[in-house]
Amino acid sequence: MLSKRNKEAFFNPLSKDNPVLVQILGICSTLAVTAKLEPAIVMGISVIAVMAISNVVISLLRKTIPTTIRIIVQLVVVAALVIIVQQILRAYAYDVSLQLSVFIGLIITNCILMGRLEAFALSNKPWPAFLDGVGNGLGYMIILVIVAFFRELLGSGSLFGFKVIPQWCYDHGYMDNGLMILPPMALITVGCIIWVHRSRNKDLQEK
Repeated sequence: MLSKRNKEAFFNPLSKDNPVLVQILGICSTLAVTAKLEPAIVMGISVIAVMAISNVVISLLRKTIPTTIRIIVQLVVVAALVIIVQQILRAYAYDVSLQLSVFIGLIITNCILMGRLEAFALSNKPWPAFLDGVGNGLGYMIILVIVAFFRELLGSGSLFGFKVIPQWCYDHGYMDNGLMILPPMALITVGCIIWVHRSRNKDLQEK
């Protein structure tokens, strides 16, 4: 059974303390990789893997890392994991790795990841750190998937590259909204999700 503290570490980032909706972190990659569902999901899984493992590694090393070089150690750990993720994607999902371009590499500087290492992993045991990493990664991935769902559906009329809007809709005048696949609409979509989330969670409006 999970303790109350461990449950909070895992579940709070999914909604109550979501890194994108509440802390407004990771916005750049959220805007950049959500034109389609597939790269958004792959990016989310990559961040979950890197966050979970790096949190555990830093937690295990927390008592041996000198305070003066802790950021450098964190960056080295994250960079090593990101390189591994990049190589795995290039080997098994090359097309998606091309779509994600530099943004997989930029996981190294993702403020969600570095923030959790600094605020949680350095002061907690490995198991809570693992749950915190997975929880925050999932919270980030949920927003990526929601944004990508609407952008691909409305912008391209497809999901995972497969057309889902019937041809008769186009025959009767329906047109894909090309604006949805542009970065400004990603920002507007995220803004709408934040508005809905905060309107349903009044206690977050003061944050």
